[in-house]
Amino acid sequence: MENDLESTDLKEDLLTFDRRWSGICAAVRLAGLVAVALILARSQARAQGHESVPPQESTIQLMQPSATGPAGQLVTITLQDALERARKNSAQFLAAATDARNAHEDRVQARAALLPTLSNSTQYLGTQGNGIFSSGRFVTNDGVHVYREWAVLHQDLSPGAFMRTGYRRASAAEALAQARAEVARRGLDVTVTRDYEALVVSQRKYATAQASLDQARHFLEITQAGERVGQTAHSDEIKAELQFDQQKQGFEEAKLALESDRLTLAVLISPSVNENFSVVDDLDSPRALPPFTDVQAMAEKQNPDLRAAVESLRAAKFDVAAARNALLPSLSLDVDYGIEANAFALRSQVAADPRLGPQPNLGYFATAVLNVPVWDWGALRSKLHQAEYRQQQARVELSQTQREAVSNLYSFYNEALVARGAVESLRHAADLATESLRLTNLRYQAGESTALEVVDAQNTLTQARNAYDDAEARYRLALANLQTLTGSF
Repeated sequence: MENDLESTDLKEDLLTFDRRWSGICAAVRLAGLVAVALILARSQARAQGHESVPPQESTIQLMQPSATGPAGQLVTITLQDALERARKNSAQFLAAATDARNAHEDRVQARAALLPTLSNSTQYLGTQGNGIFSSGRFVTNDGVHVYREWAVLHQDLSPGAFMRTGYRRASAAEALAQARAEVARRGLDVTVTRDYEALVVSQRKYATAQASLDQARHFLEITQAGERVGQTAHSDEIKAELQFDQQKQGFEEAKLALESDRLTLAVLISPSVNENFSVVDDLDSPRALPPFTDVQAMAEKQNPDLRAAVESLRAAKFDVAAARNALLPSLSLDVDYGIEANAFALRSQVAADPRLGPQPNLGYFATAVLNVPVWDWGALRSKLHQAEYRQQQARVELSQTQREAVSNLYSFYNEALVARGAVESLRHAADLATESLRLTNLRYQAGESTALEVVDAQNTLTQARNAYDDAEARYRLALANLQTLTGSF
């Protein structure tokens, strides 16, 4: 009895499994039929020529700042224009220029401090009377009404005035500030040149990417046409389609780089980040590199970093001299000419003795003050030590600046030499790559070349053109770096 029940359950399980297996097989057959139908449909479409270049996605729209100028007004900017605009908008350069102007005013003030000063003073002293003495309640006055009209001549006769230490220190500070302003200007020129040429190169790379995309599209059309008539393999069409997709992505990247470089330059030359401008492509214009002996001579005379270090040491020396002068006696002289009387007049009665009648009021008196330092708990000596420490530091900085100047001179000049050689070499390579692509396309159309060779020639041309553009920008930047040491040449 139990065996019969077990046999019945086994039969039911087998029937259930058979039904499920039949369902799975039917689903697999249906999926296979659908796949075959899709393959046949695609093959028929390709045979009839209905399949063309894959539909292109919509062009990516990059976000840009809105134009602030009049609509349609496009300004063409040269490198010199960009330099001038950047000097008006750079906070760092303007701060250095302001420091130089302030240092000039400090020198003017220091020079004026060496000369006598003339001032005028008008005073009225009213004293409360006491009914007994005509001079009133204050013994310092000779009447209840005192009038003063003084012309005061003051002259400082300290050791610092005799040696003109303050004026020389201010002159050195002015030269130092001017040298630092020149350093800031040349550094700004390098930054603007780099960003300007980067934008020019981005424009070239954008044009190269666009041309490469057109070449890839044309090659894809050729392979598809050849496959339809049975002249080319399907693998060529696949390779061409992959190349087209890669060039399209490269085109989008070149567009992004172009907009980024435009924004970077706009920040430097426009106070409102206005991108409504175009730059002049002057990379192909020749820029000569002077001989090294000429460059070395210009660097010795026109290196602002070296001049700033020299003026810094000179200013430190005058600080030491000023600290030493503070240990010496100082003399000041004041000469007063005018009136001090009980009436605002050239002649008047003296309130203390009116019986003498009117007396002359106009006269002068002089005050000479000799100040001798005696004891200040070592404060002046400590200030002298501080000035000497700063002088030692300035001397070390001058030595280091001289070494760096020599190193940078050789480094920048060698960089310019190598960059100039790379320009000539890569220009020739770009010309060869252009000719290679032309010949490879002709050979492919004649059936003597493969699709892989065409794609390789296209990539080689793109790389050669981009490398040539980068080399020209590198040469311009190398010249700009060299001119930070020598000035314009």
